[in-house]
Amino acid sequence: MSTEAPAAEVAEAAERAGSPRISLIAAAVLAVVVALLVAVLASSDPQTERQTQSPLLGRLAPPTEGRTLDGQEVSIDDYRGRWVFVNFFASWCIPCQTEHRQLRAFDEAHRRSGDAALVGVTYDNDTDEARAFFEERGGEWPVIDDPTNSIGVAYGVARVPETFVIAPDGTVVHRFPGEVTRKQLDEVIQLYEERAA
Repeated sequence: MSTEAPAAEVAEAAERAGSPRISLIAAAVLAVVVALLVAVLASSDPQTERQTQSPLLGRLAPPTEGRTLDGQEVSIDDYRGRWVFVNFFASWCIPCQTEHRQLRAFDEAHRRSGDAALVGVTYDNDTDEARAFFEERGGEWPVIDDPTNSIGVAYGVARVPETFVIAPDGTVVHRFPGEVTRKQLDEVIQLYEERAA
């Protein structure tokens, strides 16, 4: 008499008996993972707080000057007395491409009113590619070519786009990591002007 059939039946019975245990263990592990995820999310900073964190806040902006893509010399000190928005970007960066139209609208509105200036700074970007980016998409603000990323390092930029808001007295007051809109930029001016009033 063969022992293979009873052995197979025993193995199948054992597998059926263990299946609920495995399901119970899997459910318990999943519950622990979900609980940990909820705890991490509940204890993390809200998005609005993370947006403004930077060791530069409340300090004078780092030196931000250099030759622009069109060969001119520019410094943010030239704009003292106005709001200055320093935008780090790269032509290969998809969010940078997306936000560009918003930056154009902001620059055009404030160029007319004269209360704010936008200054771009290249980040990890070939000069010719950055120049082609502006030729294709437009934009009249000065763009500092920073081939060594020295300005970006001074600001603590880790990835682009990133925009820093500098008050008329030269102090960094806000940081926007990631893509921005014209509305966000306008609102930050209004917020800080209301606080100063």
